[in-house]
Amino acid sequence: MSKLNRSLLLVGALLLTAGIGAGAAWWTLRPQDSTAAAAAAPAADPQDYRYINLEKVIVMLRGNAGEPMSHYLAMDLVFKTPLKSEKSTKEHLPLLRSVAVMELSRYSHEKASTMTLEEFAANINRAFNDRYAREHGDKPFVEAMVSKLIIE
Repeated sequence: MSKLNRSLLLVGALLLTAGIGAGAAWWTLRPQDSTAAAAAAPAADPQDYRYINLEKVIVMLRGNAGEPMSHYLAMDLVFKTPLKSEKSTKEHLPLLRSVAVMELSRYSHEKASTMTLEEFAANINRAFNDRYAREHGDKPFVEAMVSKLIIE
């Protein structure tokens, strides 16, 4: 085989390898079919929500006997509410404040100081779930979220 034929054969092999690599890259990086992408993606919640504030829930924390100063906890809550339940949630704000105060007033300063924001939110939501299950049926909101927390 002559040098020219070997060079052409080598160039051909290199072009074939580059073509295979480009095809593989195109195959893996191409946009996915919309039905396959929709099946793989988590379902989006089609419902619209409103966020209703309940500000300044303030309680005095329990202290140890003989402790010289009082400690307070102030919390602002936000309720994630379906659009159709917005009015009902607003009407329930006095009840929601009462339930939050009852739950938060159980804590001592020491306990409240060690809790995370997630623990406060979980305990508040549990208290709301218990109250609505016991007395009012379905909650007009999806969840309560803590938007501000001050422990003094």
